[in-house]
Amino acid sequence: FETNLKKLEYIVEKLENGEVDLEESVKLYEEGMKLKKICEDKLKSIESQIKKIKQDINKISKEDFK
Repeated sequence: FETNLKKLEYIVEKLENGEVDLEESVKLYEEGMKLKKICEDKLKSIESQIKKIKQDINKISKEDFK
């Protein structure tokens, strides 16, 4: 995740600074969108795992104090 995020940040920086021509901008934009999707999917997956852990902890806590 961190590697993809750094790549995405680099792409955004290059696009914002106008360091590349139009064709390269389009390529970088496409690559950036792919990296964005990968990062979003990873975050959603981690969020689901955290929710599951919280649910499991709540179940354990409730059962322990019946």
